Amino acid sequence: MKSTRTCITCFVVCSMLLLAFSNIFSRHPWDLDPANVTTTTGSKNPENSRDTLQGGLLAKAFDQKSCLSRYQSSLYRKPSPYKPSLDLISKLRSYEKLHKRCAPGTESYKRATENLHKLSDGSGEQCQYIVWVPLSGLGNRILSLVSVFLYALLTDRVILVDQRNDINDLFCEPFPDASWLLPLGFPLANQIDRFNWRSPRSFGNMLKHHRLISNSSIKSFQTSYLYLHLVHNYGEYDQMFFCQGDQSLIREVPWLIVKSDNYFVPSLWLLPSFQSELTKLFPKKDTVFHHLGRYLIHPTNQVWGLVNRFYNAYLSRADERLGIQIRVFHRAGFLQLVLDQVVSCTQREKLLPEAQEEEPPQVNISKLRAVLVTSLNPEYSNNLKRVYWERVSSTGDVIIGVYQASQEMHQQRNKKLHNQKALAEMYLLSLTDNIVTSAWSTFGYVAQGLGGMKPWILYKPENYTVPDPPCGRATSMEPCFHSPPLYGCEADTGGTDALKIASPFVRRCEDRVSGIKLFDHPQEL
Repeated sequence: MKSTRTCITCFVVCSMLLLAFSNIFSRHPWDLDPANVTTTTGSKNPENSRDTLQGGLLAKAFDQKSCLSRYQSSLYRKPSPYKPSLDLISKLRSYEKLHKRCAPGTESYKRATENLHKLSDGSGEQCQYIVWVPLSGLGNRILSLVSVFLYALLTDRVILVDQRNDINDLFCEPFPDASWLLPLGFPLANQIDRFNWRSPRSFGNMLKHHRLISNSSIKSFQTSYLYLHLVHNYGEYDQMFFCQGDQSLIREVPWLIVKSDNYFVPSLWLLPSFQSELTKLFPKKDTVFHHLGRYLIHPTNQVWGLVNRFYNAYLSRADERLGIQIRVFHRAGFLQLVLDQVVSCTQREKLLPEAQEEEPPQVNISKLRAVLVTSLNPEYSNNLKRVYWERVSSTGDVIIGVYQASQEMHQQRNKKLHNQKALAEMYLLSLTDNIVTSAWSTFGYVAQGLGGMKPWILYKPENYTVPDPPCGRATSMEPCFHSPPLYGCEADTGGTDALKIASPFVRRCEDRVSGIKLFDHPQEL
């Protein structure tokens, strides 16, 4: 009886322990209660905790609890080697004062909205605005948002963002003591969704039908707002936005409403009126997105909780972290050739060791390398995990752990939780030491820019074969402008020679020959 009771007791205790471990390991870290997760700095370098303002990029005047990511993100990544210029810091502080003076709720904003339906030449307006309307997937949205913000800085406009698509569930307010959210009662709110290149107030349409005269000697015209259609399929007249003479006309309009799915920053560098100031703001030319992205994009506490929990569960204890971002266009599901390309790239570039069947000579394990895979499909991470689970690394002194945060299967652009997970994954990728990205992917562009990394780019496969070489190292961490203008004026990008003459720092993208991007080192003429 005594031994029976002992056996029963042991059985009960073991069952409870097994149940406890089952609950722990079966739950995804994103599902854990944040109150029960220990927050660490995520870094073995105590110096990371010093520069929470990121070299003066961020302002101090914020309640830290309202947006944990703003000041905690510096604890999770190495200090950026790219310091913001004093001119950029000064410009951002000046902009914050302008935004506070003109933001929704102020008399200036009230007066400006009252004049929206009046004919105006813009004279006497104390505040001018540019309204950003989200379009396409989250990566495209972030790239276009940063582009519009830079344009606002260069033209002394106040940026307001359309909040109807869960923008405030993704990003914290970036400016102190004032909101960037366009009020839901904005007079044009019911018309914004219908704005397109055919709209009567579309800049390109008005230019085409001679409602605006493209002549820099004319300093005003009678319109209170313009719609700018800067989407990938924009036409010749919409592309005239990137012409110097037309910029002189646009400058007089009190309100601009923009739809864009592009990172159009490179074409701003081709405008003579902006080049001098841009050079002062960004002496290192390929840091535009790196600095403005870190200034503007701060995940909300809910999104930051996803980042925090996953990082501490899987990445914080690793000696090295590698991010692999896989995006397959025009075809859903798993492709073996893409996996083969990833393995070939990472092993060829020494980002991961080769795997072999036989055990190497006995060596001490010296490194833990965490591999974060982001993909809509789980098969890539599962197969990569199997490579290093069933076989051993050729050196034998490295343990490889492969992890994937989400497995959404399909892109769901307008679903709140899907976008929150996507933002969390972009941020997690930006916290790695090295990154491999897919060609053309805006998701990868955001991650590399926030992290300040020059990625290894997986070239697009042709004829269902793995490219040779499978990948190449980018020489600039800037995103690519996929659809630059092709017609007319100083921003003409129709030929390589035109680019060289307009700006030696703007060249063709490594992953898309029709696109352009910024490089720090000039190309020889």
